[in-house]
Amino acid sequence: MNLANYEAEESVLGSVLLDSTLFSNLTVTEEQFASEKHKLIFRAMQQTADKQQTIDLVTVTTNLNVNIKQVGGAAYLLKLAESVPSTESLVHYERLLFEAYRHRKTRELAVKFAVKPSDAELKKLIGSLQTYQEFGMEKQETDNTDCLKEIANMIFTGEGAAPGIPTSYADLDNMTGGLQPGELIIIAARPSVGKTAFALNIVAAHCRNQGMSSFFSLEMGKKELLQRLISAEGNIYNQKWRNLLFNENDYATAIQAVGEISNWKLSIQEQNRSISDIRASLRKTVHDHPDEMHLAVIDYLQLVKPGSQGQRRDLEIGEITRELKLLALELHIPIVLLSQLSRSVEQRPDKRPIMSDLRESGNIEQDADVIAFLYRDDYYDRDTENTTSLELILAKQRNGPTGMVELAFLKDFGRFENLKNNEMREKNEGA
Repeated sequence: MNLANYEAEESVLGSVLLDSTLFSNLTVTEEQFASEKHKLIFRAMQQTADKQQTIDLVTVTTNLNVNIKQVGGAAYLLKLAESVPSTESLVHYERLLFEAYRHRKTRELAVKFAVKPSDAELKKLIGSLQTYQEFGMEKQETDNTDCLKEIANMIFTGEGAAPGIPTSYADLDNMTGGLQPGELIIIAARPSVGKTAFALNIVAAHCRNQGMSSFFSLEMGKKELLQRLISAEGNIYNQKWRNLLFNENDYATAIQAVGEISNWKLSIQEQNRSISDIRASLRKTVHDHPDEMHLAVIDYLQLVKPGSQGQRRDLEIGEITRELKLLALELHIPIVLLSQLSRSVEQRPDKRPIMSDLRESGNIEQDADVIAFLYRDDYYDRDTENTTSLELILAKQRNGPTGMVELAFLKDFGRFENLKNNEMREKNEGA
């Protein structure tokens, strides 16, 4: 019987030091820790949280005050943080900690009964043992009957279905129901086909609908991305940003677009490059704004730094996609992950991407709920007359159909439109 699991206690505390937003989600309390020094550290964390400060090495050390030597000094806190390879197993660490706590408490009760046995004490012992047996255990899963009732109610009332985030592209939304919470969506293409532009268009649509978006840019700077958004919103040629040769109409539409974008709930982050940084940032955003409809976009997969270094690249990529899928489920938000394609697509007569073209694929196909490829004829054939349309090939959808959606891509502005809307606009302009 394990009466104290010090490794689990260290892992719980170390996880919080790595990501302070996890503290509010903990189900353990100070009482469940067996180690006195771990109790002191947890108490200092609680005091830090009560002051609405970020829990880190400095704040915890400060709140420990005179007790810092008793826990082993700041060096021990650093050791706790460095001993945790990933915070994704925090729930498992808590479960082990609860298990040891239950064993300690049941042993105490058994010893107490052995000292003074009686029928009354036996009855009290059995009741207490049942209480501690259930302590810290996860709730039982919903009964099948209850689930079936919920499904039937959803069918008849139309209520209870998972609300997806609209992309503003009608055909795509009809196939997917929008970007679904808890899903990892991969958008892949060769360089310069339009991945980033497409992602920015989705973000813009979500922000216009009062949603909150987090865009993690690992390739472009914030200023360049904002310029792209202004071009798309204001119909300003991207090329004009190079020499700022704006005409009077450009100035007016640019200022109007700047005003609109400034009111969006949009965060563009260019410093968070590791999976742990991205995870901590998203957890904090969702924790600080629990009532918002969140969307996260990461540009792009091959530039994300994994949690563990030195393993094969395909395994690193697999680790990243697995952790992002778990994060999407944990936060109940859609995460859109852009990805490069390998050069193998260039060797085929038909250049349309397929699953095997995913670069350093690893577990991408397994972890992703949706995989979509972007394809343009004019990317490979400069003489083609098809210069404005783009194919979005929905190659995988875990909970829906696959197929192809055709969109209009206005490259000069970095804007995507529904093909029918674009054809109608061109007809009106030509009239």
